[in-house]
Amino acid sequence: MTVVPSFSSRTAWNSEESDLASALRERRAAGLPLFDLTASNPTHCGFDYDSAALLAPLGDSRALEYDPDPRGMRAAREAVVRYYAQQGSTVPVEHVLLTTSTSEAYSYLFRLLADPGDEILIAQPSYPLFDFLAQLEDVRLTPYPLFYDHGWHLDLEALRRSIGPRTRAIALVHPNNPTGHFTKPGEREALEHLCAEHGLALIVDEVFLDYALGGEPAISFATGEHPALTFVLSGLSKVAALPQMKASWIAAFGPDAALRPALARLEIVADTFLAMNAPIQCALPVWLENRTGIQQQIPTRLRANLASLDAALARQGMVSRLEVEAGWYAVLRIPALAPDEEVALNLVREHGVSVHPGSSFGFPGSGWLVVSLLTLPEEFASGIERLLVTFRGTEFDQEGVFSREG
Repeated sequence: MTVVPSFSSRTAWNSEESDLASALRERRAAGLPLFDLTASNPTHCGFDYDSAALLAPLGDSRALEYDPDPRGMRAAREAVVRYYAQQGSTVPVEHVLLTTSTSEAYSYLFRLLADPGDEILIAQPSYPLFDFLAQLEDVRLTPYPLFYDHGWHLDLEALRRSIGPRTRAIALVHPNNPTGHFTKPGEREALEHLCAEHGLALIVDEVFLDYALGGEPAISFATGEHPALTFVLSGLSKVAALPQMKASWIAAFGPDAALRPALARLEIVADTFLAMNAPIQCALPVWLENRTGIQQQIPTRLRANLASLDAALARQGMVSRLEVEAGWYAVLRIPALAPDEEVALNLVREHGVSVHPGSSFGFPGSGWLVVSLLTLPEEFASGIERLLVTFRGTEFDQEGVFSREG
């Protein structure tokens, strides 16, 4: 008799295939058309990459020498410093630490800041990956709400009430994923004041910062004063649209009394893993320097799809979109006919359209869908038209809540 080993409770996830994933798999297997409005991988979205220029720096002979620095090669970190300098921020190279991904960066910071059972406050709606990262590090996530009123806002009073004796940090994504809103200057000031008042760190994920869609300038948390210990995260996955190259970073700021020990401890964490490989570090300066080409293509796509979406929405009255300031996604408000998962499932089975249910991002109640603006324009327009067919013949009461079928 073979005794099955026991496994860690931190990995006790429900790994069964969801109904939505099953429907997508079955539709693809049957060869049926599928309009994918969830596309998030830029390398599969028809953009023009300069293959020769991107692959050439991987042949740098410096990568043959093993001379590890737990923070990352100085030349690579200096490239990150130049990136922030172009945004008006002075970042000492000693305050930059390279990681293979923002997920790894979060892992480092959770280990730095929290003991098992401590909590990190995080905005909701937000990207669901955080739940897995926190569970793997034995950290609890406590959500604080965003609310929508002619744009997205932090509920600062609710955030204040969420701070408890085991709170160690406040995390936010700037601009948020998937709502696409920037943290406003007044909100930033309030966040920094709360962190300084309660001895908390501020973790700011800025992977979508370079993809502003409106007139508002994108201002990094790397700029300005830092009254609280602050960690700014970003990486090539979005900045250069190179998710396969696995290069990200942490830039640290704050009062010297907190910053110095934080950097010393982070260096030990990084030295324990030494994760990033030398060829990627050697190539990082070239990829960052040449990011402008892809950063011109992607916003053009995002704006074109947003205009296409608005034109389609203007021809009907059942579905609307929320304001979006930046990022790769748009949030749709739909009739609350059924739970979002059921709506998304029906869209796959009956109309061949794949969308994200709002519940995947923690939107409250029903009536939310999230679509990617990165999808190829023709596929995006066709998918949106098919999506809107689903909601024809519905009516709303005066408060915008679905009331009956027409």
